[in-house]
Amino acid sequence: MRCVIVGVGVQGRKRRAVAGADVVATVDPVAPDAKSRALEDVPLDEYEAALVCTPDRAKLAALAYLLSHGKHVLVEKPLLADDAASLHGLANLASQSNVACYTAYNHRFEPHVRRLKEVLDAGRLGNVYLARLFYGNGTARDVQRSAWRDQGAGVLTDLGSHLLDLTLFLFGTREGPFVPWGAYRFENRAYDHCSFGFTGRPAFEYQVSLVSWRNTFSIDVVGEKGSAHVHGLCKWGPSTLTVRKRVLPSGRPDEEVKTITGPDPTWELEYAHFKQLCRTGGTNLPNDVWINTVLQDLTTRAAEARVA
Repeated sequence: MRCVIVGVGVQGRKRRAVAGADVVATVDPVAPDAKSRALEDVPLDEYEAALVCTPDRAKLAALAYLLSHGKHVLVEKPLLADDAASLHGLANLASQSNVACYTAYNHRFEPHVRRLKEVLDAGRLGNVYLARLFYGNGTARDVQRSAWRDQGAGVLTDLGSHLLDLTLFLFGTREGPFVPWGAYRFENRAYDHCSFGFTGRPAFEYQVSLVSWRNTFSIDVVGEKGSAHVHGLCKWGPSTLTVRKRVLPSGRPDEEVKTITGPDPTWELEYAHFKQLCRTGGTNLPNDVWINTVLQDLTTRAAEARVA
């Protein structure tokens, strides 16, 4: 499959390394090593797919152009819009052109996240009561120096979108309000630390942070029959999955612990998934509609409540 990389910043370079010989062109308005300055400069007969790694504000126009010309698209998360109609329009374009349109959320391909889903789907935890998700790093200063990242809702859309996508993957859509508990600008113009939650059943508690100086990722799920805990991502290593079986009426639970180390497999697994979608067609844009709606509502509620 011949593909073009649109945007050759940090994410674009990662995608180019994974796609390898599939890449026939690169596009970036400023990067000196890009083959073309504008997507329209690349002849349409030179490629079948595009990996869109641009700043958020440029994504919708790029996708509309590509999908209307029958090109498969992988676009970096988050895919945001002022209204759901814009995202539905992209889905219609993909359907009409019979092409794949996939928003990349590579943490779905984390080995222990997938094993956690197997645990949940098998009913090993019974009725789930609570899930806590934390995603933090220490990139506040890097974001602050970016020409485009330190704006809008900041970490809420950047890392919060990952956690919402994992909620979809593990538990499905949640109907009802997500409540902002804290949204802070400790160092940056946009939010650099946020906490929020969903008070339905199961209950969900989320934290995302750019001021967690040690990279930290965790998912804790508590149910009637036990609990499961993911700690760490492969890219940071090691990553551990712990599954505990509840002892009644109380006591120390039986415990299974699996730890993996090694290189991050998620980028290659996700690219293989995208190539499969290109053969069969398909899109995950309905997920983006839900994520976009939740993030918009959280941002509005945070501003109205003055929790920043």
